[in-house]
Amino acid sequence: MSYRGMVAEVVEIKGHNGDTIEAYYARPLGSGPYGGVVLIHHAPGWDEWIMEATRKLAHHGFAAIAPHLYHREGGGGSPDDAAAKARGDGGVHDAQVMGDIAGSMAYLRAQPHANGKVGVIGFCSGGRHAYLAGCSLPGFDAVVDCWGGNKLGEEKPGRGEKRPVAPITLTGNLTAPVLGIYGNDDKNPSPADVNVTEETLKRLGKKYEFHRYDGAGHGFFNAARPAYRPEQAIDGWNKVYAFFEKYLTK
Repeated sequence: MSYRGMVAEVVEIKGHNGDTIEAYYARPLGSGPYGGVVLIHHAPGWDEWIMEATRKLAHHGFAAIAPHLYHREGGGGSPDDAAAKARGDGGVHDAQVMGDIAGSMAYLRAQPHANGKVGVIGFCSGGRHAYLAGCSLPGFDAVVDCWGGNKLGEEKPGRGEKRPVAPITLTGNLTAPVLGIYGNDDKNPSPADVNVTEETLKRLGKKYEFHRYDGAGHGFFNAARPAYRPEQAIDGWNKVYAFFEKYLTK
């Protein structure tokens, strides 16, 4: 189902350690109830495409929120500048990200139009964060990993302190089903990396479905980038909508 009307705005939420951070929030107009989705932005930051993706989820019937994970690096200023500073510092600590995601989940569940079910989706580094959240935070009903790399512990020098645990090692803790969306031309995660993730989920008896796209690389959903692949992106988004419809609305 699609909704022609929606509310979309920047709100304040309580994140890690009770910090107040910005988040972009969009929901269909009406009383609902609606399933909720926490959307985790990619390494480029809390940018226009992330807000567009948040609205796409609202258009398809979900209350979606995208926390500004780099807010502390420049909240109130340019999101691009905040993202540049965060990347220059080697990203943000996993524990902080998990705290902000938990705060986003709590915000969604507290809304009067919520049906109580919440999923999480992330892109690029946010895909890794979504997988980690599914393994670390109780309460998610569905997890979507869109080309999230670095889940296997293969870190760049100097980043280990902020990413102390490889998400793949926590897969046994997963209770929610996982949807994986990947491009076969991607380098991180490579097809071999995706194989390892799938083999781990299968070995541990987790519920999952993976979709891999030929002719697509990293970030192929993003129409503002040269990597955009319209045919694969349309099919991938439809897979996302169907997955969330199955687990967040029934």
